[in-house]
Amino acid sequence: MSEGLPGNRIDGKAFAESLRLRVAEAAAHFERAAGRRAGLAVVLVGEDPASQVYVRSKGKQTLASGMESFEHKLPADTSEADLLALVARLNADQAVDGILVQLPLPAHIDEQKVIAAISPDKDVDGFHVINAGRLAVGQPGFVPCTPLGCLMLLKDRLGSLSGLDAVVIGRSNIVGKPMAQLLLGESCTVTVAHSRTRDLAEVVRRADIVVAAVGRAEMVKADWIKPGATVIDVGINRVPAAEEGKTRLVGDVDYAGVAQVAGAITPVPGGVGPMTIAVLLRNTLVAAHRNAGVPLAAEAL
Repeated sequence: MSEGLPGNRIDGKAFAESLRLRVAEAAAHFERAAGRRAGLAVVLVGEDPASQVYVRSKGKQTLASGMESFEHKLPADTSEADLLALVARLNADQAVDGILVQLPLPAHIDEQKVIAAISPDKDVDGFHVINAGRLAVGQPGFVPCTPLGCLMLLKDRLGSLSGLDAVVIGRSNIVGKPMAQLLLGESCTVTVAHSRTRDLAEVVRRADIVVAAVGRAEMVKADWIKPGATVIDVGINRVPAAEEGKTRLVGDVDYAGVAQVAGAITPVPGGVGPMTIAVLLRNTLVAAHRNAGVPLAAEAL
């Protein structure tokens, strides 16, 4: 894979590692101040292999950051009522600061009902409708981890985003909509584009910042991009590799082509992906400070 022009590759892996180190330092301060460790509860229902990998990774990184990890692995036939009862117990548990129910859930369980049952103050995934509302009106709350990670990468590369023209391709509740709200909060002019946008390439072409989160492999081409624009690729798509029977990961952006035009670009893998768990740890620590009434310096995380 091409690494792009010198200096224009945004290394999400390195930034995520630096964020984890800051979280670990702040977690140690929290433990001294609160007399306990910050705690993250992760709930996994069923045997989905990808979900098992994510949960295992989250648990290891939580412990490595000096926080407690509470894992609840439930069989696939767990009833909705039993899952909701577990969430209620975690809401009431003072050792638990953040609750993450790994998605997707089995078909017989209503995901929205489960998300709504999580206390908004422990909703470190940022999916609860109350946290979505807080983001929309500019109040403190929790923001979904992936878009917040994207914003951190943008601000690290560009500094102030004020006045820049941003296009978000994708309108999901998990990435597209919160990403647009975050960019509005940074005083960008924001367009949310999607599969039904007329002349999508022309819309994207005027942007200083492009965030691609549409789920279509290598859809965004080099001639869509304004020279010097910053491109954040949220897509993770598995496509056939040159070697028969093998696959490879690509984003929603044609990296090799766009890297020749963009001022900065995230690769896939190694761009946005590593940020998601790092931001989850950050959100958990923020929740712990709020729940325990322990001040957190704004610049700490």
